Amino acid sequence: MSNLNILISGSGIAGSVFAFWLLRAYPNVNITIVERDPSLRLTGASVDIRSSAVDIIKWMGTEKEIRKQTTKEEGIQFIDANSKPIATIKATGRSDIQSITSEFEIFRGVLAKIFIDLVIKRVKLIFDESIDHFEQRDDGVVVTFAKSKEVKVYDLLVAADGLGSKVRGMMLNSKPQEQLYDEGVHVAYFTIKSDLLQSSRMAKWYNSTGGRVIFLRPDPDPAGRTRCMLMNVTTNGDIETKERLNKAIREGNESYMKLMEEMFRDVGWVAPEVLQGMRQSDDFYCSLFGQIRSPKIQDGRVVLLGDAAYATPGFGTSLAIIGGYVLAGELLSHGEVKTALERYEEIMLPFAKNSQGGNTAMLLLNPQTQWGIRIRNGILGMVTWTKLDRLVMTAASALGFTEKKVSMPDYQWPAE
Repeated sequence: MSNLNILISGSGIAGSVFAFWLLRAYPNVNITIVERDPSLRLTGASVDIRSSAVDIIKWMGTEKEIRKQTTKEEGIQFIDANSKPIATIKATGRSDIQSITSEFEIFRGVLAKIFIDLVIKRVKLIFDESIDHFEQRDDGVVVTFAKSKEVKVYDLLVAADGLGSKVRGMMLNSKPQEQLYDEGVHVAYFTIKSDLLQSSRMAKWYNSTGGRVIFLRPDPDPAGRTRCMLMNVTTNGDIETKERLNKAIREGNESYMKLMEEMFRDVGWVAPEVLQGMRQSDDFYCSLFGQIRSPKIQDGRVVLLGDAAYATPGFGTSLAIIGGYVLAGELLSHGEVKTALERYEEIMLPFAKNSQGGNTAMLLLNPQTQWGIRIRNGILGMVTWTKLDRLVMTAASALGFTEKKVSMPDYQWPAE
């Protein structure tokens, strides 16, 4: 197994974590990472780390650095159009049971750099390239690259190429979009070059009718910036709005910004400042907040990892870390690639499916009508005013109801 020649498609969190642990298992393994972007993509919104992923970052020796580079967010305030707090949900201060704000709230790009830095000198990294197609043989995977047209044979192809994974589509002989479950949530992410939170470490969540949400989060940059998410939460029956949002995403950033200016111009609160900041930002990104529900995540010598396998909003980063660890662990535990991939699927696929739900929670949290918003505000206000949320978390922890962890073997890693 130490002579394995492995290709990873995608240089994000999942691929880097997998490479770290595989190099721990087999220091002389040959790993190539192919990245379609011309450089490392070190941008992205805030992500968090939960469940078994917390244990894994500790075993990797990265917990201290991750804590150092967190956003320092202290919790979330739901506010009205006059900035008056309706409900405040603070971070728990512990990692075994967390609130909406994680103990490890960190920007995706920062976390990706922490992980890739651990392996970058020990892998071959190819930028501005992708996989055109592959063909499986009994003894390997024949990969043809898109730009160079070069053909190479690998013992294992790991698809860590994200939500719209091209490799997943080829593996399943389908369009990548066929595995995408639409949760009815479209999101625009960007950084505003001014401090709309006025140095507060509390994120602000503002709802308007039609499922329109302005979500502002703190940025630790001392120059004073604000991270923003514009969310559109649509019901299953609102086909027209969904199609407008999907069409704008397909057309690109300019089209989506114009649609946001149209849809958010009358929502109130700090919408004018947010829309102006959106136009002045240099990291705008928009996407469908969707899940990947793949019928299988391995086939022969090809395996799906991270968002390509089981994207789950709110838990996807943790699944990527857990998946990378489990995949490397199974390759360590078994002397045959195909058996290792089957065991990886047996462990990860049920856990990922149990972590995925529908869009009910998002619809309840983001009502469509003013009346619905008032009801939600009343419930949230009562729960937080009576400290019921804190009481429930304390009781749950005392009774042992901590965050569910993946059931996996105790891998016998070689000493470093």
